[in-house]
Amino acid sequence: MHALYDVPAPAKLNLFLHIVGRRSDGYHLLQSAFMLIDWQDTLHFELRPNAQLSREDLTIPLPADDLILRAARLLQSHSGCSLGAHIAVHKQIPAQAGMGGGSSDAASCLLALNRLWNLGLRVDELAAIGVQLGADVPFFLHGHNAWVEGIGEKITPLQLPPAQFVVIKPPVGLETAKIFAHPELRRNTKSATIDGLARTPYGFGHNDLQAVAEQICPPVSQALHRLAAQGLQGKMTGSGSAVFALLPQGQIWQQDPDLADCQVRVCGNLEVHPLSGWATSDN
Repeated sequence: MHALYDVPAPAKLNLFLHIVGRRSDGYHLLQSAFMLIDWQDTLHFELRPNAQLSREDLTIPLPADDLILRAARLLQSHSGCSLGAHIAVHKQIPAQAGMGGGSSDAASCLLALNRLWNLGLRVDELAAIGVQLGADVPFFLHGHNAWVEGIGEKITPLQLPPAQFVVIKPPVGLETAKIFAHPELRRNTKSATIDGLARTPYGFGHNDLQAVAEQICPPVSQALHRLAAQGLQGKMTGSGSAVFALLPQGQIWQQDPDLADCQVRVCGNLEVHPLSGWATSDN
């Protein structure tokens, strides 16, 4: 095998995000539900016989040392692999959106290079590498919608009914660190249960980061108001500026001229990650 083309890296939405406490080391304790959606990046991999790694940006320019290259280097280091790769990236998931685009790219990179380099690492081994890149990377590697707890390391598979969602990404992003450091951030939400989510998966909970985000980033509020104008209950996803709402069956999203400077998509959720099974699992 000398190449892997059209490798997908799907985005995620946080159906809710509660901060239930804080550890002594400063890390926030969370509860959330992560759902895969069909808004995705696409990566292409070509084998290189030496250890050289390179990246080509097919759409927007990425940072020189992004999570994709960092993931590839960590995998080389962990496995002792002497092979390399040229990686082309067709970026579609917006940055600083709370949709996990960078983490998803890193996860798909690990899965693809594990196969391209014939390493045979298991999902849990890749996840131990991925968590060094970001707390969301193991979620994408495990490949299923999930109830997430702790600092993001406790992942329980979830079954979610198929649905459509309107996703709006304002023209500006949000920095995660800025929100989590805000003095008005609520950090004591009562712990929820997975059974509560199962009863109303798309109407459950809230995002504790949203109130702060609306203060420091007015376009988040504006996007939520545009969803409300069409009778939809919007919510912020993750710690970025993107918002989303469940689109009831039979309802059609009407294009809104007030959102002309935003990225707007109607997305479907995914039952499993499209690369599920690319690495063996102990589960």
